[in-house]
Amino acid sequence: MRARLRETAEELAGLLWREYIVYRDRSGEVVIRGEHVQRWISLAPAGGSDEVLVRAGRILDGGTTAPARSETVVPLSAGMNDLAAACRRLLADAAAAPAPRDPGAARGGRAEKAAKARHGRKGRHTGLGSWVVIASVLGVVGLCAYQIVVHGG
Repeated sequence: MRARLRETAEELAGLLWREYIVYRDRSGEVVIRGEHVQRWISLAPAGGSDEVLVRAGRILDGGTTAPARSETVVPLSAGMNDLAAACRRLLADAAAAPAPRDPGAARGGRAEKAAKARHGRKGRHTGLGSWVVIASVLGVVGLCAYQIVVHGG
């Protein structure tokens, strides 16, 4: 079945996109990536021996794949045109769905808010807490210098 999936994926990719990459992922699914359309399709064996689970999703910025937006089971005996039509429907669903949030963007959003908060302070770059630490350190250094000068260290 794995060899048949790979052959089916190659033929299907040629019908769907002019540029594509076909590979097998860790779970054994065959994945077709269309980088130019920022979409992916995977084919995996389904419950029946003649059925294939087709999943479709988006490719995020940076090349990572978002989770599948939609999936369906298609019998391979239906033919390549029916399989391609099912994939086109899934791809249309993935395109119509709202863009997934990039997990890295959430961290970037917090960093942007923190940067705005820092720049919101007019002219003050060092916080009050930092000045207290600096004054304490200078006080300790001054006290040590005083002890050395007075007591001859």
